[in-house]
Amino acid sequence: MIQSLSDALAERGYDILTPVQEAVTAPELAGADLLVSAQTGSGKTVAFGLAIGPTLLGEAGVFGPAEAPLGLIIAPTRELALQVTRELGWLYAKAGARIASCVGGMDMRDERRALERGAHIVVGTPGRLSDHIRRGSLEMGSLRAVVLDEADEMLDLGFREDLEFMLGEAPEERRTLLFSATVPPMIVTLAKHYQRDAVRVTTLSDRSPHADIAYQALRVAPQDAENAIINVLRFHEAQNAIVFANTRATVNRLTARFANRGFSVVCLSGELSQAERSHALQAMRDGRARVCVATDVAARGIDLPNLELVVHAELPSNSETLLHRSGRTGRAGRKGISALIVPPKVGKKAERLLKGAKVEAEWTVPPGAEEILRRDEERLLADPVWGETPSEAEAEFAARLLAEQSPEAVAAAYLRLFRARHSVPEELSDVASRPEPKPRPEFGASVWVSLSVGRDKGAEPRWLLPLMLRAGALEKADVGAIRVQDTETFVEIAEGAAENFMASLEQGGVLEKGVSVQSVEGVPEFGRPERSERPERPAGGAPKRGGGKPWQEKKDTRPRGPKPERRETAERAEKPARAERGPRPERKAEAPREKPGKAFERAAPGGKPKKPYEPRKPKPVAEGGAPAPQDTRKPRSKGPKPGKPTGKPAAKPAGKPEAKAGTGKPKPKANASDTSKRFTPPGKPGKPAKPRGGVRGKGGSAVPKRRKP
Repeated sequence: MIQSLSDALAERGYDILTPVQEAVTAPELAGADLLVSAQTGSGKTVAFGLAIGPTLLGEAGVFGPAEAPLGLIIAPTRELALQVTRELGWLYAKAGARIASCVGGMDMRDERRALERGAHIVVGTPGRLSDHIRRGSLEMGSLRAVVLDEADEMLDLGFREDLEFMLGEAPEERRTLLFSATVPPMIVTLAKHYQRDAVRVTTLSDRSPHADIAYQALRVAPQDAENAIINVLRFHEAQNAIVFANTRATVNRLTARFANRGFSVVCLSGELSQAERSHALQAMRDGRARVCVATDVAARGIDLPNLELVVHAELPSNSETLLHRSGRTGRAGRKGISALIVPPKVGKKAERLLKGAKVEAEWTVPPGAEEILRRDEERLLADPVWGETPSEAEAEFAARLLAEQSPEAVAAAYLRLFRARHSVPEELSDVASRPEPKPRPEFGASVWVSLSVGRDKGAEPRWLLPLMLRAGALEKADVGAIRVQDTETFVEIAEGAAENFMASLEQGGVLEKGVSVQSVEGVPEFGRPERSERPERPAGGAPKRGGGKPWQEKKDTRPRGPKPERRETAERAEKPARAERGPRPERKAEAPREKPGKAFERAAPGGKPKKPYEPRKPKPVAEGGAPAPQDTRKPRSKGPKPGKPTGKPAAKPAGKPEAKAGTGKPKPKANASDTSKRFTPPGKPGKPAKPRGGVRGKGGSAVPKRRKP
């Protein structure tokens, strides 16, 4: 290993290398293209930094003056690209490396000036790097190594064209290293096209992919999903925790709620600018924030050293995303917890995700309020502050405090102060229980009124209630039960509002045209009559929306004549009734009908009956056997067609065209296709009419006007 890189690892506290770091730094792989698949959190960033070290530094072990870049690192997200920049910064610090970053959301002019000053290694996202290459600000001719970090994620995000463009612009003699947690067929195809005899390196073991992560599937009631997240955060009190959601709206809602409950929280989503996202992650690293609510934008490559807890507020779409989310914790040998919030409706989905990820989870319930308070007491007693020696000022204050208060009062006050700094835990309901419906409050003293419309006129509560609220001095809370009967409707009104309601009506208690209101003594009797006694509903059912009130009958004002009386004839009067005439005579059996031919075809419904089929008449034959000449003239019209003006136009003669004066020949017919003969408009003989203006109109081309010189 190069000495400058070895010294940087020693200062960072790297006693031993991880399996993937040892595999890529093997002497036999020096200078070869690599296709590396390793678990999330196994140290891939330092691994490819060590792998490309001999290629970039050579035998000297240090970089020369910064000019065109020698190495290019491509990452799928901005956060991962900036994280790779920081990691390579300390790894190549003793080698004198100058590293430039090119990511979306940052000022492109600053990046261009940094590239013009020179850089040994460039780290960026595919879209921004492609823009720099097309604009000529990033030179690719001196590249010695190209690294694709999280290559499978870049293909999933739709960066395939950008990757192929950049790899096509790079020199053919370069080294190409592909690092990915999974190796789908698309990665294999990309490696065949842009790598030369790539060596496959894998450190994936047969055991669970996240052996250092404890998975928990927490069953919660539908209404307690967010309360369960608060209890999980309170129970573990992790130094750093990430809560994953699927949408930006959920991220914003959870961030606001956690902040109101006293958590130091930041959010991370695609709608934030790059500066805001960088500040959020830096707050987590500095300890100014302990909870980060994020979408899947933070699921790839983000490394927070003290991240101990991952909470899936909403389940991801697939098992790979579940692994990448959970992989933010349990990194570099540290332990972590991944908790899935599982309401009843997504229980089957959680089982499929865990089975697809090949991990086993503990199915349990979130911690309750009592359990969290007990955990607070244990955490308080285990605080290392008890073992510290008090200073003179602290000892003096403690003596004065004990002189004024008893030890029990001092301890209880300290416990209350400790709990006051933390959010109050939530009371969770049983998972199997359902929320009980809220009992309806009693209506109180009331009176009943009767409306003169019922089922016979299509009355319904949804129409009557707004009508009563508009017409009378009533509120919605003043109206109780509405009982629709066959011919009337009973309505319960609060006793205090009934008098004002009746006083606000028109004279005679008219609520609306066709509806009147009367007071009822006591409680009326309700009930529907037997089906045989019920009045028939009006034809057509309830009226359509906007068609007026159902009880307002519309009168037919069309004039109608007297109904003709039935004339009784003598024959009809003398005809006996059916019972007196006796049984009907039997009908004679008819012969089977023949299959009708074309002569008996029926016309279409509503059309005229077709004429019976007639055989075609033979053509007339002239003498000598030759067919007689046929008359091809069109028959005269029997009359004008309907809708057409009668008579013949006066301008069009019925005979042949007139011949020119002095000649016996008829006037030749104008030919529109002959452009050599121009049409002469009617006017004085020998004097052509003036052409129209120089505007080309519809139906012809006019001669344009000429301007005077």
